Amino acid sequence: MKQRYVYALAALLAFIGLSVFAYKWSALGFPLTANQETPVWTIESALSFDPGPGSIKVNLHVPTLTPGFRTLNENHVSRGYGFSINYGSGGREAQWAIRRADGSQTIYYRISVFEDEAIEETDTTPPFPPPPVVNEPFRTAIEVIVADVREHSADDSSLTAELLRRMNDPSPDPNIELLMSDVENDADFVEIVTTILAVARIPARMVRGFELDGRQRHADLTPWLEIYDGVRWRYFNPTTGEQSLPDRFFIWWRGNEPLVTVEGGSNLQIQFAVQENHLDAVAIAETQAAKQGAKLIDFSLYSLPIQTQAVYAVLLMIPIGALVMVVMRNIVGIDAFGTFMPVLIALAFRETKLLWGVFLFTILVALGLSIRFLLERLRLLLVPRLSAVLIVVVLLMLLISLMSHRLGLETGLSVALFPMVIIAMTIERMSVVWEERGAADAMRAGGGSLFVAMAAYIFMGMPWLEHLIFTFPELLLVVLALVLLAGRYTGYRLLELSRFKALSDS
Repeated sequence: MKQRYVYALAALLAFIGLSVFAYKWSALGFPLTANQETPVWTIESALSFDPGPGSIKVNLHVPTLTPGFRTLNENHVSRGYGFSINYGSGGREAQWAIRRADGSQTIYYRISVFEDEAIEETDTTPPFPPPPVVNEPFRTAIEVIVADVREHSADDSSLTAELLRRMNDPSPDPNIELLMSDVENDADFVEIVTTILAVARIPARMVRGFELDGRQRHADLTPWLEIYDGVRWRYFNPTTGEQSLPDRFFIWWRGNEPLVTVEGGSNLQIQFAVQENHLDAVAIAETQAAKQGAKLIDFSLYSLPIQTQAVYAVLLMIPIGALVMVVMRNIVGIDAFGTFMPVLIALAFRETKLLWGVFLFTILVALGLSIRFLLERLRLLLVPRLSAVLIVVVLLMLLISLMSHRLGLETGLSVALFPMVIIAMTIERMSVVWEERGAADAMRAGGGSLFVAMAAYIFMGMPWLEHLIFTFPELLLVVLALVLLAGRYTGYRLLELSRFKALSDS
């Protein structure tokens, strides 16, 4: 292909990428940098179950009201299911229904929220709790506890705080110890407390929610205690008795009822994930796109499941590492082993961190190279020799992990993240170069590979660049255009200028 065709193709790719980028930035309002001042959290629940032969009905408690948070939007993904929102004693409940379903089923519910201090608790008319039915000897124990705690408190709030203090005492009295005999988790503990408070004629209920803090691929609901003191609802930490909610605590639902139920199905599982975005990047951009009827927003990476987003946040940085590799080899002139080895090593550095990763890589290659020279005396064929080197690399990785664990260096366990096949190929190629061109050329190529991997890691680990590529993946077309142009470069490499300096001076 003629050079002008390559330039035309590169220009076309760059034009398309930059045009889509400019449209999303200027028209839809996607930001160029991450804005940490106005966070938006997207909480996603994934319900999985096996359907039965008949009709199916799934009920999930969904957020109703959380002080300090406002709902931006909510949606669900449930192919073929009817959907409705019902209101019950515990708040809102989402319901999915279908006549018949085949194969394993997965239903997604997603809600996006942002902080708003103007949102306050408005549920001020709780039902007065009826006396709970408690069998003996538990009822007598509860009555004794309530009478004793009431003597050491002034109001409902102080009574609750005193009760929680006694319930969490490492050496509780026999009555509390009796009630705690069936407690298996935090939810059971809060349920026991609400029962005691009901006997004391104090409206109380369990609330469960998340402490919103960045990105969580597997988030767990945390139980909390809520009581009504006659004026307003007050929240208590069931572990410490402190009267407050944690910072950025988002309440999912209230009550002791099951979070989710399924009729006509089995093996029900639910998993939560939390994603922190930014108000201007997600809320405003999506709202603007909806107003304009823009279909481009339907293909945004933010529409994918949160766990998938976390995967692509890493994968989308690999082309950046490839671009660094192309520039370093074709323009700078650094000698390196393989095409993708430095990029994959840089990807491993993201998990091991740079200095420790360099150390582990150096040790692994040095030991593998030594054993490779020993294998050379056996005069094996190519494929068996590569297989033997691969097995040796795996054993070395295992040995390093075990030794570092015994020495208390848990960071050494991250050696398992290195791509073992690439390491084995690097050792093989380095040994061949050592035999054919000498140790100096082999060490130069090995050092060059490590240098390129370090440079790729620096660029692939830039938070602003990761945000830019994830928000504007069309910029990868620009990266492709740059790679095509670099592929047609036939001039002097930067490191070769010193070699030909004498010719230019003559």
